[in-house]
Amino acid sequence: MKQIFSFLLCLLLVNTIEAQKKQPKKTKTQKTTTVVQKNASAKTVAIQDTVKAEALSKVTKTWLPDTLLAPKEAYKIVKNEAHASYYADKFTGRKTASGKIFNNNGYTAAHRKYPFGTKLKVTNNKTGKSVIVTVTDRGPFVKGRDIDLTKRAFMEIAPKSYGGSIKVSIAELAKP
Repeated sequence: MKQIFSFLLCLLLVNTIEAQKKQPKKTKTQKTTTVVQKNASAKTVAIQDTVKAEALSKVTKTWLPDTLLAPKEAYKIVKNEAHASYYADKFTGRKTASGKIFNNNGYTAAHRKYPFGTKLKVTNNKTGKSVIVTVTDRGPFVKGRDIDLTKRAFMEIAPKSYGGSIKVSIAELAKP
């Protein structure tokens, strides 16, 4: 009985192996073809991007200023001895009081009383460096601080590798 059972088991095993051999396998050439097709489409996309870039270079470029130039008389000094600090990195990506998404690399500020969209010129009293920011948030709500700047705006007017707060003067852009 044991011999018959082992013979049947061997027959079943051989039959299974033969059946697997008869099934068509995925050949490596199919995979290679797929890879070649992916590379070909990537080349096509690269060529299309190059064509688009060449077409765009022929178009007249319009430059948008990244700074606001205004004569000295256009600013009205509001506070000479104000204390400025900067936002922590954890606020990046959150909504401000105005509803805009906060970006620590922008030129925005938080002030308690100015309307959103007001342009302020913030000048470091020691170095004379200044930056123009737009009010997009409320605050700071720390006693002794008058304005919160983005980290980028703060680092532009603060001495190198300086943290904390600095004394600044705040001037409002006069409305025409």
